[in-house]
Amino acid sequence: GVDAPRLFDAMAGVAQSRLDEFHAQALANTAWAFATAGVDAPRLYSAIATATRARLSEFNAQGLANTVWAYATARVDSPRLFDAIARAAQ
Repeated sequence: GVDAPRLFDAMAGVAQSRLDEFHAQALANTAWAFATAGVDAPRLYSAIATATRARLSEFNAQGLANTVWAYATARVDSPRLFDAIARAAQ
């Protein structure tokens, strides 16, 4: 991962406090960015999962795929999110 814990802690806090302002792509991009950087941010991932489930109908196929990829890459287990995405993909 990236060795900038203070930066990512700060970014996670800001993102988490403003997730209600994020559109679907921003939610997916945020999860993707933290996963790509290898940053452990369980509270942020949990909050993104909740926000994603609430706005699932706003996601396109790529956004759903990127979100699943991010959670798998970060090894974040989120069964409720995965089930909701699986239902939306059918």
